[in-house]
Amino acid sequence: MSVQGIDNLLGELKAMSAKAAGHGSSSTESLPEGADFASVLKSSLDQVSQMQLDSQAKQQAFESGSPDANLQDVMVSLQKASLSFQTMVQVRNKLVSAYQEVMNMQV
Repeated sequence: MSVQGIDNLLGELKAMSAKAAGHGSSSTESLPEGADFASVLKSSLDQVSQMQLDSQAKQQAFESGSPDANLQDVMVSLQKASLSFQTMVQVRNKLVSAYQEVMNMQV
């Protein structure tokens, strides 16, 4: 049984934890100078979509009995896609809430 996938996942989780705690580089540092909100949002949506497509491809490869696909990688990719989608939904909810607050402000 290979634990390489688990080691990779643990490394990614540690990096995300450090970034969330403020010890790593922030996500705004990696943005280009002229990046506007719409392009950043579209880029994020494209990343979530790509993660879901990749996880579906791995799942189909495993179901068809491909020798390259193992269950660990399939499960990890499915969980990553699920978490990224849930995060995207929460961001959307916050944006809708902020929009409604702005629209309800009296001028």
